[in-house]
Amino acid sequence: MKMEKTATSNVTEGKNKAKYDAQPSFTCTPEQSFEMTMKGVETPYNNWAEKKMSKLVDDIAENYEKYGGINHIEGKDLPSKQAVINILEDLVSIVFPGYFGKEEITKQNTKYFIGNILDSLHSRLVIEIEKSLKYACRQIKECPEDFCLKRAQVVTSELLQELPNIRALITGDIQAAYDGDPAAKCIDEVILSYPCVLAIATYRLAHELYLRGVLLVPRIMGEYAHSLTGIDIHPGAKIGKNFFIDHGTGVVVGETSEIGDNVKLYQGVTLGALSFPKDERGRIIRGRKRHPTIGNNVIIYSGATILGGKTVIGDNAVIGGNVWITSSIPPDTEVTIATPELRYRNYSLKEEYMFEI
Repeated sequence: MKMEKTATSNVTEGKNKAKYDAQPSFTCTPEQSFEMTMKGVETPYNNWAEKKMSKLVDDIAENYEKYGGINHIEGKDLPSKQAVINILEDLVSIVFPGYFGKEEITKQNTKYFIGNILDSLHSRLVIEIEKSLKYACRQIKECPEDFCLKRAQVVTSELLQELPNIRALITGDIQAAYDGDPAAKCIDEVILSYPCVLAIATYRLAHELYLRGVLLVPRIMGEYAHSLTGIDIHPGAKIGKNFFIDHGTGVVVGETSEIGDNVKLYQGVTLGALSFPKDERGRIIRGRKRHPTIGNNVIIYSGATILGGKTVIGDNAVIGGNVWITSSIPPDTEVTIATPELRYRNYSLKEEYMFEI
């Protein structure tokens, strides 16, 4: 039996080796692609759907049982990602009428436009917020039948009532972008083309839901904006007035970050956490302030990394590019990296020399 098993094992290993030998190691050349294609022809199709589909169905169903952590079979109360995205797009169209959305807005149909979208938003928001609340509720215990529905109705009405105040904040953000970027030719250009506009507007909408204990819906909104803009702002962050992110790609603002008024960030800035404390069972301790506090009138240049819940950047500070900060910075302070020493090599003269910039 042992010899038989070994022989079978050797045959299997040989087949697997041949299979992997056919695969490209790092890059696939046209020659390798042709070789793999020709080897594939040797294996007949043999009506796959009739002969192998049934076994594959069984294998995948068994896989669901084995790796259940990414299933939601017979589960309840998860918001629809697509529905939340559609809601966000309609909210943005109210915030920026005439810039976003499919409907043409005129002075004559403005109120009709607003009323029509608000009515649709109200019913859809209640559904998705209720599902988000029920999901959180059932992680702890079963809640009364209509408890989450009533709360969803209240949260929805409060969010919609906040829209004028949210628009006022976003108007300040737009003006800060125009004032802070000499490349901006007009406000229209900022609204239509700057990635920070969608990222910050989404944050301000999602933040209102986060403040009211809704977890999944604002996270879906924030990550959708992140996927479109490259700017990752957690809806739990606290951000003041006139906030501007120039260029924006790679900016990360963590959940417990606090940002004052008139703050400007450049691309690649991270407001992140240090290593996470863990409990006696090795699990991350949640609910603590993990991210830095940024004062008023602060400028943080590209690539700067500021970490830690106890780190405070004082008012009017200027943080230079590519710095790494894990301790507090006093107000009215400029922080930069020491001037680097560059090494040059002249190939024609075959000599190397140092140059300090």
